[in-house]
Amino acid sequence: VNSGTEAVISGIRLARAFTGKDKIIKFSGCYHGHQDALLVAAGSGLATLSLPGSLGVPEGAVKNTLIAEYNNLESVKMHFENDDNIAAVIIEPICGNMGVAIPQNNFLKDLKSFLETKNSLLICDEVMTGFRSKFGGAQELLGVEADITCLGKVIGGGFPVGAYGARNEIMEKVAPLGGMYQAGTLSGNPIAMAGGISTLTELKRQNPYQKFEEIGGILEVILSETAKKYEVDLVVNRFGSMMNPFFTNSKVTNFKEAQTSDTKKFAVFFWEMIKNGVFLPPSQFEAWFLSSAISEKDIKIFAKAVDKAMIAVSQIEN
Repeated sequence: VNSGTEAVISGIRLARAFTGKDKIIKFSGCYHGHQDALLVAAGSGLATLSLPGSLGVPEGAVKNTLIAEYNNLESVKMHFENDDNIAAVIIEPICGNMGVAIPQNNFLKDLKSFLETKNSLLICDEVMTGFRSKFGGAQELLGVEADITCLGKVIGGGFPVGAYGARNEIMEKVAPLGGMYQAGTLSGNPIAMAGGISTLTELKRQNPYQKFEEIGGILEVILSETAKKYEVDLVVNRFGSMMNPFFTNSKVTNFKEAQTSDTKKFAVFFWEMIKNGVFLPPSQFEAWFLSSAISEKDIKIFAKAVDKAMIAVSQIEN
């Protein structure tokens, strides 16, 4: 397919085709592309702009979408109590669109086990985490195997492409073997495929994941220790090369908790970092990603910028 959004659209259609059920559960604060059915309680730009959904999405488009709270299995189970028409649960295994939120206390494993008892599928949206956390994605690191996996432009080296995959018995529902239709004029176009092969080959050769972990750990300490130095409330969430700070004094494990972060302080921090040579994602609710090109010199620049930015944040009246 041509994008992460299309991968998710097809992945959901496949889950419905395989199970014969209609409804999908998503988690508040998770973003799965700009398809109508999932533009409800979404993260990413919708979280940045404090929008509950999107204009132009009719009520009927979301009638089969149910909302649960990330890291709260009971909020998922609640939907199943009086409903046997739930095809799948879709999740970012590591949330990156409410800021970074990490599964707690075997949440993903317990979720997968529960869904198996209900004959519903687990869809992992690894558009953000695929090949970033590990060559096998977040699922490899977390020890969970989804029924359906969705990937985005990483498999095209940044060019427009997406993909979805599942075990044979599920994929056999896709035409021409099965009755689930999916096609696209530009799907798998040669330029994107060449870019993807080159990128993934280079990832295999470099194997940068240990470096990502080491650099991520250093940056996490810099942020935490500098905030402590200037008495700024800060919680840093990190998973490998994905990270971001929340200007709050309480743990962040879901979207509701992420929204306790002081976005005014983040704005001051963001602009001060730019003034000092470090460009960050311009939203409290966007994950930071590390690059294999980061050097010791870059880390020193980052540390100096964080120091100056935290001074500015500390001068804001609460």
